[in-house]
Amino acid sequence: MSNNLDQLTDWLKDHKITEVECMIGDLTGITRGKISPTNKFIAEKGMRLPESVLLQTVTGDYVEDDIYYELLDPADIDMMCRPDENAVFLVPWAIEPTAQVIHDSYDKHGNPIELSPRNVLKKVLKLYADKGWQPIVAPEMEFYLTKRSDDPDFPLQPPIGRSGRPETGRQSFSIEAANEFDPLFEDVYDWCELQELDLDTLIHEDGTAQMEINFRHGDALSLADQILVFKRTMREAALKHNVAATFMAKPMTGEPGSAMHLHQSIIDKDTGKNVFSNEDGTMSTLFLNHIGGLQKFIPELLPLFAPNVNSFRRFLPDTSAPVNVEWGEENRTVGLRVPEAGPQNRRVENRLPGADANPYLAIAASLLCGYIGMVEGINPSAPVVGRGYERRNLRLPLTIEDALERMENSSTIEKYLGKKFITGYVAVKRAEHENFKRVISSWEREFLLFAV
Repeated sequence: MSNNLDQLTDWLKDHKITEVECMIGDLTGITRGKISPTNKFIAEKGMRLPESVLLQTVTGDYVEDDIYYELLDPADIDMMCRPDENAVFLVPWAIEPTAQVIHDSYDKHGNPIELSPRNVLKKVLKLYADKGWQPIVAPEMEFYLTKRSDDPDFPLQPPIGRSGRPETGRQSFSIEAANEFDPLFEDVYDWCELQELDLDTLIHEDGTAQMEINFRHGDALSLADQILVFKRTMREAALKHNVAATFMAKPMTGEPGSAMHLHQSIIDKDTGKNVFSNEDGTMSTLFLNHIGGLQKFIPELLPLFAPNVNSFRRFLPDTSAPVNVEWGEENRTVGLRVPEAGPQNRRVENRLPGADANPYLAIAASLLCGYIGMVEGINPSAPVVGRGYERRNLRLPLTIEDALERMENSSTIEKYLGKKFITGYVAVKRAEHENFKRVISSWEREFLLFAV
């Protein structure tokens, strides 16, 4: 990227941008940064932020002091955040012409900040690049529309559609049910087009007012950026139409959870051919090794796919969510589905990540698992034919505590992602879980209050 940012400066002037939202994504996926007048943004060529924002929890708290000062400079110094000219998006809902620019984070010596999720993904992509490979991904984002509510103790309710009535029953793939929110989705598609997000299809999913928007396949870093921007866009469009959009993994009791399914394949950078297929069109050894790596290491990286205590509520048999890392062709009851496709489009769909996962970290983790399988020649188990919910081998951790402990103790994952990132991420998630455990739930009051 050029130091003078000529391309970005021209773009800002061409679009008559008056304000720039300078953003990074933290470990949770929350956008943090500063809003700057365009002239100041151009003059400063970036921003400074305390590195400590990368150790902030979803509740706004920080990790324990001993870990905080182990990972950060005691003076709480700033990191240098530089704009990426390839990660610039309009803000269609803003009153004044505004742009959002995603930044990369560096220390004062110019080294990438290890705690930055975007840097973690770039580190994994470099592993592939060094082998002459390029990952291609296609995310699918599920989410719920709900009534707006200011009471977190009150269960979420389905929103009122154009008909004046809330949705009832299962409306999977219903065109009419999706059309109930046409004005909202017209804004979403218009705004996404202005932002040049690569949206594909809109689907009504299994849950009440649960939707899915698919992205066209493409570059992993670009699509992670687009998901970060899409989540903001979806929430803003919902608020404009007096409903709420949530990407919680399991927001409503008795309804299916929301996933971020990741389709991934690898092409040879020189030839452009999919390395998952042999010349005769059959599955290649690299493809099977990629699946083998996913099977072996997803259980050690599960907190990057299921980052919250709520995430684990999604992993229940018979609820359209995987409970294992089995694989199979055209099989939605396993964690790793191989869709029917031609040789050049052969791919594996990782169905484990929740919609609440940080897109940079989920994509990085999914690609890293497959990469390790490819370079270490890990063979997968036999594919599942038929129903896969009951199979218990390749068992996943069942709680966030178990998952964090397993990730923390994985020497392989530490080798690739670094001790600083592992320590910081686990500490943030443990701090969030400690906060969660202080809250008494309605279930406890309902069943234990007078019974024990």
